[in-house]
Amino acid sequence: MNRSASVSSRLPEYTWDALGAAAAVAAAHPGGLINLSMGTPVDPVPPVIRQALADASDAPGYPLTAGTPALRAAMAAWVARVCGAGVDGLGVLPTIGSKELVAWLPTLLGIGPGDVVVVPSVCYPTYEDGARLAGAITVRTDSLTALGPDPRVRLVWVNSPGNPTGRVLPANHLRKVVDWARERGAVVASDECYLPLGWSAAAEPVSVLAPEVCGGSYDGLLAVHSMSKRSNLAGYRAGLVAGDPALVAELLRVRKHAGMIVPAPVQAAMVAALGDQEHADAQRERYRARRERLLAAFIGAGFTVEHSEAGLYLWMTRGEDCWATVDWLARRGILVAAGVFYGPSGAQHVRAALTESDEHIAAVAERLAQP
Repeated sequence: MNRSASVSSRLPEYTWDALGAAAAVAAAHPGGLINLSMGTPVDPVPPVIRQALADASDAPGYPLTAGTPALRAAMAAWVARVCGAGVDGLGVLPTIGSKELVAWLPTLLGIGPGDVVVVPSVCYPTYEDGARLAGAITVRTDSLTALGPDPRVRLVWVNSPGNPTGRVLPANHLRKVVDWARERGAVVASDECYLPLGWSAAAEPVSVLAPEVCGGSYDGLLAVHSMSKRSNLAGYRAGLVAGDPALVAELLRVRKHAGMIVPAPVQAAMVAALGDQEHADAQRERYRARRERLLAAFIGAGFTVEHSEAGLYLWMTRGEDCWATVDWLARRGILVAAGVFYGPSGAQHVRAALTESDEHIAAVAERLAQP
């Protein structure tokens, strides 16, 4: 196979492979490795969801790409409740987790060579990966005015609460992005996977589908959500996209051809998860307690924590190259993500996830307190 012509040649080294050496150092710690790098849920899947999955496990037929009527109703009701959107005129579609949609959205929208995809200056690497897969151009910026009247812009990604920074974008900022994109006929895709996880009353996350942002119209807007962190369903691959019904219908048409279908038992589990707030509230409180302990521990160890007012990560710096910080922590048995994974502007930062067990979070605090 001609390597230069392969799809993988368009992509950088897989992000987490670059942590191999640091992981080996951390694993050699007498107390073992504590992994704060990836943000993988470790708490049990709630019983109500597991039961729904089991009850739907006899599923010999093909599932609906659009989702069952029960799932479509559950998604619309949940988006209305959490995002402040109206059910009328709202398109909804289940996805195989959120990363799948993020990676393939430019391709699914017909974006290709010569087109521009705008991403935040520091952001989830899959936004750029998706543009690369489509052969499009990526522009990193937090100020759309710097782009000028560029007619090539087809897609603008926003992410609030942000990954990795935990930054929350106010409604007036999001509204300016929406207005800018609509004037140019571009799509705004809002990654809102951490929307329910705001930790500061002064920076409450708001959806792009909220009336104060979208003006009551979903034209040109897509909001991406995930059940992975809210309901510990990373292993189920359960997500959804909501917004402009015409865009959602186009995604559905293409996904039917491509076989991008959420399995029937997972669809049933999603209905149970979306309809039950009690387990989500309990999980949120677990993360709140872990965040408070980790925040105090890292500040006590001399780190400066920036933003991080929402989401499941602490965005931190010691004022040095990020790989030096990764190594410093690895020698204490703690693995974190290098800030450069999220863009050149993260070269002096690291990201630590809140998703380890209570026991491991306590151990991190103990290790950081040691000289």
